[in-house]
Amino acid sequence: MSMPIDQKSYYPVGVVILAAGKGTRMKSERAKVLHSVCGRPMLSYSIMLARMVKAEKIIVVVGHQADIVRDTFKDEGLLFVEQREQLGTGHAVLQARSEFENFAGVILILCGDVPLLSIETIHHLFDCHTKEKAIVTVLTAMMDNPFGYGRVIKKSTGEVIKIVEERDASVEEKKVKEINSGIYCVDSQFLFNAVGEIRNNNAQKEYYLTDIIEIAGKRNLPVRAVIADDAEEIMGINTIEDLQRAEDRMSKTAK
Repeated sequence: MSMPIDQKSYYPVGVVILAAGKGTRMKSERAKVLHSVCGRPMLSYSIMLARMVKAEKIIVVVGHQADIVRDTFKDEGLLFVEQREQLGTGHAVLQARSEFENFAGVILILCGDVPLLSIETIHHLFDCHTKEKAIVTVLTAMMDNPFGYGRVIKKSTGEVIKIVEERDASVEEKKVKEINSGIYCVDSQFLFNAVGEIRNNNAQKEYYLTDIIEIAGKRNLPVRAVIADDAEEIMGINTIEDLQRAEDRMSKTAK
């Protein structure tokens, strides 16, 4: 990874890393974020990004094997909050709200199972968020086969209307090839207000973080999307095969 971002031109930054999932498809009892990528727990890559943006506070949302995750990263200046029930990404972010009670700035939301994300891409995300004066900016990617991913639904002007999950998408929405990475830049005060309003009226009965986009729209607040140049960067690790692909990619770029 390259040098840290010069954060002077941006608001104060806080980071929330979502790391509560069990990762059932990994077929292992170990918490997903503790699986190793090139000799390091995959969560460590998201923590490194958080440090590179000079975050004032880094919150890690833990759940499955919470004590082991905490112990693995003890003495690293991180704050941990626990999501005791796996009720979705919106519910996960809600657990961090009290830690940012007096914080005014931007929250970068990262996923603990996305180890290939580069600092250059995060820099681009911040840059667009600031230039566009957005309240929410989501990192997206274009995929020829977007099956299984949340689709990014936009107006012709580029404004993001909503993100709809595969199971909740209409036939037309499923044709959209722009997908959600799960990585966001959000105004802190809006974020923690909005996650308290999310409801679980969807196929999974979960509290989706993506619903903050529709909440922003109802308030006429600007929501933007930034398309990652390389879709593989935002690949989440869900299976042992994904893990191997990430290791192969990382090994090649390290040469």
